[in-house]
Amino acid sequence: MIDIKFLRENPDAVKENIRKKFQDEKLPLVDEVIRLDDESRRTQAEADELRSKRNRISKQIGALMAQGKKEEAAETKQEVSEINARIAELEPKEQELTEKIRSIMYTIPQMIDPSVPIGKDDSCNVEIERFGDPVVPEYPIPYHTDIMESFDGIDLDSAHKVAGNGFYYLLGDIARLHSAVLAYARDFMIDRGFTYVIPPYMIHSNVVTGVMSFPEMDAMMYKIEGEDLYLIGTSEHSMIGRFIDTINDEEKLPYTLTSYSPCFRKEKGAHGLEERGVYRIHQFEKQEMIVICRPEESKMWYDRLWQNTVDLFRSMDIPVRTLECCSGDLADLKVKSCDVEAWSPRQKKYFEVGSCSNLGDAQARRLRIRVKGADGRKYLAHTLNNTVVAPPRMLIALLENNYQEDGSVRIPEVLRPYMGGKSELRRKSE
Repeated sequence: MIDIKFLRENPDAVKENIRKKFQDEKLPLVDEVIRLDDESRRTQAEADELRSKRNRISKQIGALMAQGKKEEAAETKQEVSEINARIAELEPKEQELTEKIRSIMYTIPQMIDPSVPIGKDDSCNVEIERFGDPVVPEYPIPYHTDIMESFDGIDLDSAHKVAGNGFYYLLGDIARLHSAVLAYARDFMIDRGFTYVIPPYMIHSNVVTGVMSFPEMDAMMYKIEGEDLYLIGTSEHSMIGRFIDTINDEEKLPYTLTSYSPCFRKEKGAHGLEERGVYRIHQFEKQEMIVICRPEESKMWYDRLWQNTVDLFRSMDIPVRTLECCSGDLADLKVKSCDVEAWSPRQKKYFEVGSCSNLGDAQARRLRIRVKGADGRKYLAHTLNNTVVAPPRMLIALLENNYQEDGSVRIPEVLRPYMGGKSELRRKSE
């Protein structure tokens, strides 16, 4: 959510930003907010003036009574009564206008960074850099679930009976490999100075609306029936929510946190749930990284965050590339974002395994996450998040890039301590 003062003073810039996001239907909202804001400020000014006047003349009543001026005191009481009646009319109007403005401001996209490429959708995203050489072996690479099944490592049919499409059972060495990746990612981030956190897996609605846009919420979140609770779609939601209504000492920043959680997503309107695979699913686990920092440091932390993911994948010999998200592919709260994509030798192309985002002060403004400087001045923090690793997509990349011609899978050296020293997976029949 952008600053309404900025919108008031720069309506043309806000409209141009909306055009860059290809959301022209929202252009009239800028003028609507300005009109409502003007009415709100006039209403508040009148109410504040009346409250001040009421306080001032109320003090006169006792003095008039003490002087025996009962008639004047009665007239003053009547004036106070009339003022109270007018304030009672204005206060609901103040609240109504405030809520209308907030509702509209929640739908106006955050100002994007000038470096963001302009494009309508993800087809316009721009490759930044490749890390590692993508290899296509001379022998065929099976579909990822076929690889898993060759190790008796996945049961989709039973999961479909128990929970429906978009769920799975992982078994044996594949389940262990899944856990090994998460454990390694946890330790990787701790070694880089991040504090490990296990957060709540459910959050209240005010946190949901504080961390994401309404379209994202509708497409992703599962609500707990009869309660003000939602299952998190990523630990970023509860991690940022931890700082709601806080004033943080500047000298303690940045907060650098890495969190583990299961993630639950409706994936409304998404393609791929009917496929016999685990690329797009309703439930998965993820290691995330979160940063709360001063505004002037957010660009630097953005680059550090995506580099962490690249370094993690390269430590497992998986080729990756970074892709700059264009304006039309950015969620409304994001200032800048890039995807990390891993190489798929089976598909002979890259696929998304993580996303790094700088949200500027958007989440901080919604959740009132402030910083107190050394001079006592208070200002909004900046928030960033990035995927460290998210199995089972990570498993797809790992299995495909380490699949051997004889059907075995090489275990990257950094994962072997988490796999009991195993250097490879071999089929159960061997």
